[in-house]
Amino acid sequence: MSTLRIWETRYAAFSPVKTSGKQRLYEEHDVSKALLLKQLSQAGHTISAIAPLELATLRRMRSQSHQAPIHGEATGQVVSLAVVGLSLANRMESPKFALNLKQNRIQVSTVWWDLAAASNAELPTPPQVLLIKVNSLNAPVQAAIQALVRKHHFAHTIVIYHFAAEKVVQAMKFSGLMVRREPISDTDLAELLQSVLFVDPARAQEFGTSGSVISSRKYSEATLSRVAGISTNVLCECPRHVAELISQLASFEEYSQDCLNNTAEDAHLHAYLTSISGSARALFENALEKIAAHEGIDLREGAP
Repeated sequence: MSTLRIWETRYAAFSPVKTSGKQRLYEEHDVSKALLLKQLSQAGHTISAIAPLELATLRRMRSQSHQAPIHGEATGQVVSLAVVGLSLANRMESPKFALNLKQNRIQVSTVWWDLAAASNAELPTPPQVLLIKVNSLNAPVQAAIQALVRKHHFAHTIVIYHFAAEKVVQAMKFSGLMVRREPISDTDLAELLQSVLFVDPARAQEFGTSGSVISSRKYSEATLSRVAGISTNVLCECPRHVAELISQLASFEEYSQDCLNNTAEDAHLHAYLTSISGSARALFENALEKIAAHEGIDLREGAP
């Protein structure tokens, strides 16, 4: 706390609200700025130079300095995140959370206060993973999230919520989003992030994915069922077999995701299983696209 007061009084880094008892009340914006100032000062920046800067500028500087690992962080593949919710962004950027990541580092490159701000934003280079925190998950929020995903083509989306109707949760899972209810521990959230990463990032391009992150499902059960049921008078059996494999792998992938919530002891195993099944599912989706192009099959949703 003494460091925060020095940064506040000497460098005007914050302007906390003070109670009648002279206690300082730091808002989420101040917490986020304090985390970034600490990380940038550890990377060699002088506090006098960076304290007056805006939060967005500090975050850009943090992203640029992320080429070299910060003390205490994992040293593997860097995964970029877009985060909706300042409190969640603060959590992601804390050194405490970084200790839960085993082989990868995360880089919070974009932060939005809420879904409304995210919906109106433009991203020249979308991050690999979209991480969202909402209080209530209802049909309008679901529509806004899915519109955001379609707009920026994130490889994967994780939604954390407090309250939701079960049918909304199931619909979002069916569309390929990962959904978790609060409270979720740092360990569980880290395992959830690990579960969408390739075991072997060097081979990611073979799966047609964005960097080291496994892409979410491309095809619904309705599309896969239609492809599997196409008459085989002319076509070989490959479309049916591949479509059925994708459906089975997607089911196991979702099952493994749900098992992440069971116990801390087997969370890491199921994160690994989710990653393996998701990698295989993405590979077979690419195979289905090649088969469809060769056989003249329309894979668009709702196609005849």
